[in-house]
Amino acid sequence: MVPKEFGSRVVLRDKRTVTDDEAGLVERSLGGDLDAFETLIRRYQRMVYSLAYRMTGSAADAEDLTQETFIRAHTQLAAFRGNAGFSSWLYRIAVNQCLDWLKRAERRQRLDERWKLQRRDMQPAEDALAERIQEALLQLSPKQRAAIALTVYQGLSHAEAAQALGCSETTISWRLFTARSKLKRLLQDLGRGRFGV
Repeated sequence: MVPKEFGSRVVLRDKRTVTDDEAGLVERSLGGDLDAFETLIRRYQRMVYSLAYRMTGSAADAEDLTQETFIRAHTQLAAFRGNAGFSSWLYRIAVNQCLDWLKRAERRQRLDERWKLQRRDMQPAEDALAERIQEALLQLSPKQRAAIALTVYQGLSHAEAAQALGCSETTISWRLFTARSKLKRLLQDLGRGRFGV
């Protein structure tokens, strides 16, 4: 599959199928059972939030994107066919929400201003290290950042990340290789000798 450029929509093709439990929750949700959809939210909220945080670097924006992802999932639930795992389908929506966010220059400007304020306030070495790593992540291209977020922070395999991003495993491997090289250069001044991605 030819990788899509920044700003394009991610199309997921997943060989896994939805579990019986998930199928039941989706069916009940489509029938108007809000408790069933709330169960799906509770099950996947942390996963979506973590991805959104790694893509944006902002807890507040990650919370907003998590809510937007579930709102979009609820409105598009009838389009879920069950020929892919529900989590993969949800990842696709979350990644698209994040890519839309990244295209909005105004929000990115606000994020940069927020980081400047936080840098002044952070004192402990671990906060400085975490901040530096997040700043380095934000200097990657959005597609490289998504590859790192999905594989390193979400624990997906290269194949699963490729499915979620609508590209080949080779493309994921190349994005990870390039991202790791760039992160290593960006983080060398930390004097830490290694970075675990």
